[in-house]
Amino acid sequence: MPQDKDQDNFTDPDSRIMQRAGGGFDPAYNGQTAVDDKAHIIVAAELINNASDVHELPTMVEAVKSALGAYPEQTLADAGYRSEGVFEALAGRTDLVVAIGREGKSHREINQATLPLTAAMVQRMKTQPARDAYRRRKWLAEPPNGWIKNVLAFRQFSLRGLHRVQAEWKLVCMALNLRRMATMQAA
Repeated sequence: MPQDKDQDNFTDPDSRIMQRAGGGFDPAYNGQTAVDDKAHIIVAAELINNASDVHELPTMVEAVKSALGAYPEQTLADAGYRSEGVFEALAGRTDLVVAIGREGKSHREINQATLPLTAAMVQRMKTQPARDAYRRRKWLAEPPNGWIKNVLAFRQFSLRGLHRVQAEWKLVCMALNLRRMATMQAA
C-alpha cells in the first residue's frame, strides 16, 4: 500500500509535483527563458523537471551564448538563482546582478567567510546601479511568461515525457517570438 507522501504520475512519470501559485500542487515542469533587453524576444529557452531554479542560471547563460555566439553583457536574475556555485560558475562571463532575497523582506546576515561571492553580491545590490539594473528584470523577464499564458493561451503541455515537453516549450517560445516580431514589423 502506498504511503500518504508517495507520489507517482502515471500519465507523465517525467513530470514532478510542484507547488502551484495560489496554493496546491500539480505535476509540472519548470520553464526557463532568457529575454533580450531591447527587442523583448526570447533568445534561449530551457525546461527542467525540478522546481528549484538555483542551478539553472549557468545553463541559461550557456544557451544564450550558443544562440547568439557571445555571453550576455549583463544577466539579471531573481533570488531563486542565488548560489555561491552560480556566482563562481558565471564569474568573468557576464555582469551578474542577482537579488539576494525578496524585496521588502528582512534578510539573514551573510557570512563572508563561508559565502564570499554571496556577500559581495549583497554589497553590490546596495548600490544604485545594481538596484536600477535589477529593477529592469521585472519588465524584461516576466512579460513573456504572461504573454505565453494569456496571449497564446498556453497553460498545459500536450505531450508527455521530458524530451518531448522540452521541444514543445521551445516551440511555444518560438511562436511567441514570431508573434512579437510580426508586431514589431507592423509598428
